[in-house]
Amino acid sequence: MKLPQPSQKHSSTLGYIILFAFIATLIYIFINPNPQAPEKVSLDSFIGDINSGIVEEIRVEDNRIYYIATGGAEFYTVKEPSETLTELMAEIPAEKTESIKVEIVDTTGNNFWMEILVSIIPFILIVGFLMFMMRQAASANNQAMSFGKSQARISDPEKKKKTTFKDVAGAKEAKEELIEIVDFLKNPSKYTQMGAKIPRGVILVGAPGTGKTLLARAVAGEAGVPFFNISGSEFVEMFVGVGASRVRDLFKKAKRNAPCIIFIDEIDAVGRHRGAGMGGGHDEREQTLNQILTEMDGFEQDTNIIVMAATNRPDVLDPALLRPGRFDRRVVIDIPDIEDREAILKIHTAKKPLAQDIDLNKISRQTPGFSGADLENLANEAAILAAKNNQKEITQPDLETSIEKVLMGPERKSRVLNKKEKEMIAYHETGHAIVGHMLPECDPVHKISIISRGMALGVTWFMPEEDKHLYSKTKFEHELASLLGGYATEKMVFGEVSTGPSNDLERATKMARKMVTKYGMSDMGPVIFGEGNEEIFLGKDFGHVRNYSEEIASKIDQAVEQIVGRALDKAAEIVKKYRKEMDRIVKELLQKETLTREEFIELLEGKKTKTKSSN
Repeated sequence: MKLPQPSQKHSSTLGYIILFAFIATLIYIFINPNPQAPEKVSLDSFIGDINSGIVEEIRVEDNRIYYIATGGAEFYTVKEPSETLTELMAEIPAEKTESIKVEIVDTTGNNFWMEILVSIIPFILIVGFLMFMMRQAASANNQAMSFGKSQARISDPEKKKKTTFKDVAGAKEAKEELIEIVDFLKNPSKYTQMGAKIPRGVILVGAPGTGKTLLARAVAGEAGVPFFNISGSEFVEMFVGVGASRVRDLFKKAKRNAPCIIFIDEIDAVGRHRGAGMGGGHDEREQTLNQILTEMDGFEQDTNIIVMAATNRPDVLDPALLRPGRFDRRVVIDIPDIEDREAILKIHTAKKPLAQDIDLNKISRQTPGFSGADLENLANEAAILAAKNNQKEITQPDLETSIEKVLMGPERKSRVLNKKEKEMIAYHETGHAIVGHMLPECDPVHKISIISRGMALGVTWFMPEEDKHLYSKTKFEHELASLLGGYATEKMVFGEVSTGPSNDLERATKMARKMVTKYGMSDMGPVIFGEGNEEIFLGKDFGHVRNYSEEIASKIDQAVEQIVGRALDKAAEIVKKYRKEMDRIVKELLQKETLTREEFIELLEGKKTKTKSSN
């Protein structure tokens, strides 16, 4: 909960007061400019001017006598306080003074308030400046004192708009797991009477964009309890001990607001294996983790606080976090399947104008592997495209075009290719398509294009008919042959290969190596070579040594080479067999630049396709 900061408010108000006083002073100076000062003369000159008959008007203000002479010139003189104008002019003949206009100005109270204001404004400015400096110093002290306070944001459960399970599509099993948490927060006595203990910690595990934070908010919205939200990185500062202090403050606030939910996003920022850092036990991150472990153990039995956390790297978390009594319940949030993707698309397109013929089920089938965030981005890109084309509704082609944009980037029609390059790309992509089409374990060809997208000069898009979770050795071998179809085609048609297949070769090599080292799909037998985790963390894996010898490493390289070689031979055999069909497809592809699945199959089978204008 963010604490109020009155010092900032008072400092701002004081600044406005000082600014107003300064502006008022400027206005007074401009409104009351200092007129040209009259010339000072002696009393004898004043009496002489009267006798000469050049004085037209006399004005007496306190001890000063102002007079205007013929021609408008103004002079003044100073008299004794005890003398009066009558006494001064007693010896002057009456005919000399009859025509002079005399005015006596009473100055006892005319400028009193103005003089007070003018004299007090500098004092106010000085005092205001001193107070401003004092409050700035106090504010700095308050910030220093609150440096160890928690920066968690609290969501108000009384807000009308709150996230519930209705706002979360898919993740059925995850929601069922979390319904127990909601029921416990609503009716804790039902569980305590049975002697049951609800898990104190729930960790949400899933790929980025699968909706971990959204599910945590839905739990808080369903339960109607305060929701403390903080990221793991917000605990850690450059000063040792600050993170632990913030953890203590966070749990103290949570206990005051129980029942409630504490949600720590990206907990792997502070929850990694202790001893994995180069700073040892004095590392700030490790001290923060130790404090989290202590606080979760220190809960009173009747404290209704649920700690939820999210991560996409559960393998790097410290085992102490995952033991019973802490984060002992793991909720896995998978990538959505076809039905879930369609439900997610309905949520993200609910407030968007859709055409009547929109088929979201078809879109969900074309987006295997998309997370919830990817689907939200897809719907947004379709809306942007429709608006860009001045449409009133989002159409099916808008959504399909957005899929390609999300997967491969926007079209780069401005990239100019010469005739030979364009022909080479067309043969390359056609080689991928023919090899993939002829091998049964490959996904069906969806589209072939020689329009540049992102970093790719062309693309062959394979679309799976259903979600798959298990992959056989045969499927990997067929996928490898399809990847090398472009390489084999370039070598057969042009007698050499270009830099185009470099990404294909990289992917094929990685796939073949995984078949040998991770999946046991080689002649080396059912053995895993190397660690399961390919990433190296400084400290924990510093100086890591592989768990196999140089002799085995050489055999692994040979096995990978054999697998890739067999796949290349298979691809070369297919493209050679269908060379005539390939030439026909390439000719059409060069004209249209993009071929759909139906057009590709018709050309492959020798049927006539409908003529379309090239893009």
